[in-house]
Amino acid sequence: MIRKLPSGGYRLYSRKPDPRTGKRRNLGTFPTREKAEKHEREVQYFKHH
Repeated sequence: MIRKLPSGGYRLYSRKPDPRTGKRRNLGTFPTREKAEKHEREVQYFKHH
């Protein structure tokens, strides 16, 4: 899940909330949406292999 930050960057959050904090885990901050989407695909690949 990608959200735009007020600073203009993009942050990748986990899809499910973290059970300890109740918030979504930050999986990285990226300068462009393309880089965030690429990393999201890498994360999903890693989870399933």
